[in-house]
Amino acid sequence: MADKAEDRYPLLTRPPMHPAGLPRPTALSRPTAGVAHAPQHRETELQARVPDYQVDVRTLIVGSELSLSGEITSCSRLIVEGTVAAQLDKCQHVIIAETGIFKGDATTDNADVYGCFEGNLVVRKRLLIRATGRVSGSITYSEIEIECGGEISGTIRAHEGGGAMTQIGRARSGQAAPAG
Repeated sequence: MADKAEDRYPLLTRPPMHPAGLPRPTALSRPTAGVAHAPQHRETELQARVPDYQVDVRTLIVGSELSLSGEITSCSRLIVEGTVAAQLDKCQHVIIAETGIFKGDATTDNADVYGCFEGNLVVRKRLLIRATGRVSGSITYSEIEIECGGEISGTIRAHEGGGAMTQIGRARSGQAAPAG
């Protein structure tokens, strides 16, 4: 259960970074001449005690069994594993885990819903509803993909500002493709 967010959500993978923002040295980059080496397990123990600074700047993770309410602004990535009741503006990516519940209004570039969203959702680019995902309310999107088992209900419309639905999106949603 103590997995890192990067393990559960592959889009979050990044190279390991040192707290100062520099890449962590690898075993190959360390000098070996004239250096006494401690056993390998000792280095692993020390690394385990060092805090993990791999989370991106402006990433908010609401862990399971946590609740957050209010207004969230200028968030690059929001990961919801608990419960959020909020107004969310200017977010690039929202991920709602299977255990996650988001209630409120959200505007984002991309949304990946494994859990539950209730409210007003505007997705400027791509809305992906996973097999375990449930989205309800007023939903506006540019692209949408719904896995088998995923659910969407309420007022649903394609974004008017360009890039309405793609041919694949039209086929999946049952709309006819334009002639021409």
